[in-house]
Amino acid sequence: MKHAMANVGAEQNSHPKKTPMSIQPPSALQLVSKIPRILPHERVFPIQIGSELFKLSGASISSDAPSYFSQFFQSQVKQAEENGEDISTAIRTLYIDRDPMTFRDISLHLQGYHVQPRDATHFVRLFADAQFYSLPKLISQLYEESIFTSIGHREFQIPRELFTDPGNSPNFFSLGFAIFFSTPDDLFPGLDREGLLRPPSIVPPSVPHRSADTFAELLHLLRGYPVSIRDEEHRASLLRDCRYFNFKGLEQRLIPHAISFNQARQREEIVLRIRDILKSGITVATEPTPTDHLAGWVNYARPFVDDRSYELVLEIGEESTRLQFGPGSVRAEFFREARSRVAKLFEVIATKLNLPPTTQPLGLLMARGGASSQPPTPGNTPLSEDLVRVILDPEASVMLDGRPWVPEEDYQFGYSGAGLGVSSGGGNMSAPSSAGGAMGGQDSPMSSSTPLPLGRKRRRVDSHGFGASGTGTGGVEEWIIRSGQWRLRIQGAKNGKAAVECVLVAVKLDAMSSEQSRNAQRGFLGG
Repeated sequence: MKHAMANVGAEQNSHPKKTPMSIQPPSALQLVSKIPRILPHERVFPIQIGSELFKLSGASISSDAPSYFSQFFQSQVKQAEENGEDISTAIRTLYIDRDPMTFRDISLHLQGYHVQPRDATHFVRLFADAQFYSLPKLISQLYEESIFTSIGHREFQIPRELFTDPGNSPNFFSLGFAIFFSTPDDLFPGLDREGLLRPPSIVPPSVPHRSADTFAELLHLLRGYPVSIRDEEHRASLLRDCRYFNFKGLEQRLIPHAISFNQARQREEIVLRIRDILKSGITVATEPTPTDHLAGWVNYARPFVDDRSYELVLEIGEESTRLQFGPGSVRAEFFREARSRVAKLFEVIATKLNLPPTTQPLGLLMARGGASSQPPTPGNTPLSEDLVRVILDPEASVMLDGRPWVPEEDYQFGYSGAGLGVSSGGGNMSAPSSAGGAMGGQDSPMSSSTPLPLGRKRRRVDSHGFGASGTGTGGVEEWIIRSGQWRLRIQGAKNGKAAVECVLVAVKLDAMSSEQSRNAQRGFLGG
C-alpha cells in the first residue's frame, strides 16, 4: 500500500502543475503559421509607391488581407500558374501614385509592428490610405485610435469613447466629420469606389474660431473630472461651447442648479432658471387632497443626467415679473422673453396632462391664422389666463424694497379648500397696500388665490393713476419682482378654461414696490 502511494506521488511529481510562468509565448514560426496563405509566404512582391520601391513578402501582404495588394498579386500568381510560367518572372511591379512616407508606416504595419498616429496630419493620411488600400486590420485599428483635432490652433488627441456617450452624441464632430465616425465596413461613406483612382482629400477636424482653453476644460469634464467654475462668465463660456459642439449631456451638468432635500416638505427639490428648462424633463406628480383630487406639482429631471425627478422650483429673474394685487386674488404678469418661456412651459405641462393645446374655438382660431400665429402668452394655453394666478402664503420669504417683509399681526390669512382665496374669518377681501414710507418699510402682505389680508383700504391714487408707492391704475397694488423662485402647483379650477389650472406658489421673492425703491438700489458705473 505504501509502495502504491509512493508510485502515485512519483507520478504526480513527474507531471508538475502548470503555472502562468511556465506558459511559453508562441514562437515566430507559430505566429507566421497563423497568417493565411493568400500569397506564397516566401515570395517577395514589389510595390512602387510614388518614387520609392518597396519589397514585401507574401506573408506580410497576407497578414492584412484581403486587400488591394493581395488581390493584385493573387491574380498574377493564378495567371502564371495557369500559363505554366515561372512566378518569379511573371510577377510585375505594382505602381501606385501615393505618398511613400505614409506607406513606410503601412509597410511597418504589414511587417507586424504597431503603428501609432503621431499627429492629426499623420492620422488622416494613414486613415485615407488604409481605406484606399482596403487593409481591414489597419482600418479597424485606426477606428479604435483617438481622434486628432485642432481647436483654436491647438492640437487635441481625444479618445473616441468620449464622443459616444448617449447624452453627448451626435455632436459637432460626429456630424461634421462623419467619415471618422462611420463603420469600418463603410469605406468613404457616400462615395462609389468603382473606378476610384485615389481617395478624396481629407482634412483633420479643425475649429479655429473656438477657445482652446475652454475646449480643454470640456474634455476634462467629459473624462469625469470636476472643473471649478470661477464665476458666471466662466460658466457662460463653458455652456456656450457646449451648445456649439452639441454636448447636451455635459450642458445639463453645467447649467446653474441646486438639488436639496426639503425637510419641511419631505421631498427633494431642484432649482432651475426658466431659460434652462427642457420639455423632455418635465413631469407632473399628482398629489390629491381631500378637497382637490386633481392637485399635483410639476417635477423636473435634467435629461441625460438625472435618474429621477425632483420637485421643480422655477427661478424667473431680470425684473420680468409684475405682481398685481386685485380683489380676491394676486396675479403675475410676465414681460419680454419670460412671457413666451412661461407660455411654452404651460403648453408642455398641458400636454403632459393630456389637455388640448388651446381652448379657443376652431373657427376663431383659424380666422386669426391658426395656433402657430398666436402670440406665446400664458392666456393662449388651457392652464391659465394671461395674468397667472399666484399663491403667496406665510411660508414665502420676501424681500421688499431691500428689507425683509413680515406680515403684521392683525393680518389674517384665509384658505379655502380649493385654494381660491376665501377667508375663513369672513368679511370682504381687499387689495393689500404698502404701509411704509417712500423706501418701503413694513409693506403689505403678499396675497394670492389663498391668503389675503382683511379690511385694508386702498391707497389714495393721484391724477395719473399711480399711488405713492407701488399702486397702479385704479389703486391696484403692484410689485416688480427683481428675482423670484416659484413652485408650480396643479389644482382644480371651478370656472377656468379647463378642469385644472397651473398656479405659481411663491418660494422666495426679491420685490420692489416703487420706482424710487428701484432707483435706491442702483449702483454707479464707477463703483
